[in-house]
Amino acid sequence: MSLFTNVARPALFRLGGGDAEHAHEWTLNRLAKLPAPALAAMRRWYGFSNPVEVFGVRFPNRVGLAAGVDKNGIALPAWPALGFGFVEVGTVTAKPQPGNDKPRLFRAKASEGIINRMGFNNAGAAALADRLAELGPLDVPLGISLGKSKVTPLEDAVEDYLTSYRLLHPYADYIAVNVSSPNTPGLRNLQDRDSIAALLKALAGDVPVLVKIAPDLTEPAIAELLGVCLDHGAAGIIATNTTLSRDGLDPADRHLASEAGGLSGAPLTARSREVVRFVHRESGGRLPIIGVGGIMSADDASRMLDAGAALVQLYSGFIYKGPDLVLEVARGARPSRAAAAR
Repeated sequence: MSLFTNVARPALFRLGGGDAEHAHEWTLNRLAKLPAPALAAMRRWYGFSNPVEVFGVRFPNRVGLAAGVDKNGIALPAWPALGFGFVEVGTVTAKPQPGNDKPRLFRAKASEGIINRMGFNNAGAAALADRLAELGPLDVPLGISLGKSKVTPLEDAVEDYLTSYRLLHPYADYIAVNVSSPNTPGLRNLQDRDSIAALLKALAGDVPVLVKIAPDLTEPAIAELLGVCLDHGAAGIIATNTTLSRDGLDPADRHLASEAGGLSGAPLTARSREVVRFVHRESGGRLPIIGVGGIMSADDASRMLDAGAALVQLYSGFIYKGPDLVLEVARGARPSRAAAAR
């Protein structure tokens, strides 16, 4: 047990009377205010270099911060200092939006899971562009996750994504197209062949574009989507988003099963790895994969790499295990010799 899990996590989980979103925002705001000497000290402690090049981008190590942790990029200098080899901000939408009604974020503590129905709450693409312009380049690659504004009809989705892309692609090392969140009505319909094709055609450019997929898709649906991605120049796949399934919840957390939203964390570990393995096999390794979902240890990350991922991301694991997990994964996650030789 680490200092984080023994001391910091219990204190954070008590903030706001146990409200998960309150603790999340409190932590982000503190990280955003850390002075340069503190960031430098953290970097010396947590930093680990093991460079790898994926879809033409050089990453200082394989572990990244998943979208959803720092939607508006308010604490960007802190994430490399905590050891992350890349950072994905967002999901951001063309129009600012408050997201769904609160409460909308729940800890399934016995399961080491999180249920959220945030609904793409963010300050909008223009606000993020202004922040990134003021901040300047990060020390690590920056991914920007784009989603559809809730008020935008599905038939106008391409133009909505394109509005965000035009504002933000100058600051991105890669763009993630989020068509798989369960918390925006109709969004997952954009995972069909025609919608993905139209999006990829519109967003094709110098910046690599990755498509983030849901773990709830059937294998035939994933296969069809991969064919479109290969035909229309997608640089890779992010697998996976949160799940609508409640399989894997500990009995102590069953009272949360009826909460609407997507489940992440340890209950998703096996399914996300299955999807990564299928994507790698079905695409013949032609689509690099960022594996995300239920990575709670270096062993989980190594298994994800063995399944075919080139990079991994943390969200729930970081919430439950803290920055020690970042260093553990960066140091310890290795594809097996057979997987590395593929």
